[in-house]
This record gives sequence, structure tokens and C-alpha cells, in this order.
Amino acid sequence: MRPGRTVVVTKERFAQGMTLAQYIDQMSANKARFVKALAETTITPDEAQALERLGATRRVMVITEDWCGTSLAEVPAMARMVEGNPGIEMRFFLRDANPDLMDQYLKSGLYRAIPVFALFDEHMNEVARFIEHRPR
Repeated sequence: MRPGRTVVVTKERFAQGMTLAQYIDQMSANKARFVKALAETTITPDEAQALERLGATRRVMVITEDWCGTSLAEVPAMARMVEGNPGIEMRFFLRDANPDLMDQYLKSGLYRAIPVFALFDEHMNEVARFIEHRPR
């Protein structure tokens, strides 16, 4: 996030995001490929614990678009990581429909690279962020 910017990721804003099922339902590009990748994705025990190692994570915000090949590769694994950690919510936001969110997570302060994974604690304090890849 650039200094002086207002943080727009509140609990209320997070709650407006799509669930995984809602994200899949609205997909028009790569839907079959995404569903197949999700079904075939397995994660290692170490990957399953990656979110636990980050401590207080309670929410994962994903900024993505269905046409993005990197998202197709990374989002299913993150979904499985969240699935393996009860008590963590994940919500999806489309990059192009949410420029105010996307502009807080520019790669190198310049590029609207996706996917973005922003992890928050119970008070919506950012714990970690990953741009173009999931935590490993």
C-alpha cells in the first residue's frame, strides 16, 4: 500500500466479497479448467500448515480475474490451504470491478498483478500479502 492511502478492507467490505462457490458461479472464462484444477489440487502437509505458520490469520482476501492463467494455477491451492484451516474465511474480489482494493496491492507499487492474497487477523490487521503466488 502506498503511504497516505486509506485502508478500504474493513470487516464489512470483506464480507461483501464472493465465497468460492459464488466466484465459480460467476466465472465466464476458464470455469471448467478452474473446477478441474480445484478438484485435482492436493497440497502437501507443509503447504497445509503454511497459513498456521503465519499465526493469527482469520481472513484471506483474493483479488483475481477468471481469465488469469496465474490465478488458475495458484487460487485452487490457496483454496485447499484455507479449507484445511477451520476458522479461516476466504472471499474473492474481481480486480477490474474493485480498483480501490487492487490499488492497495500494486506489485512494485505500479502493476495490477494478480492474484493477490491478503491475509488478515480477526481485527482486519494485515498479517501478510502475496502477489502472484500463494504462501509456501
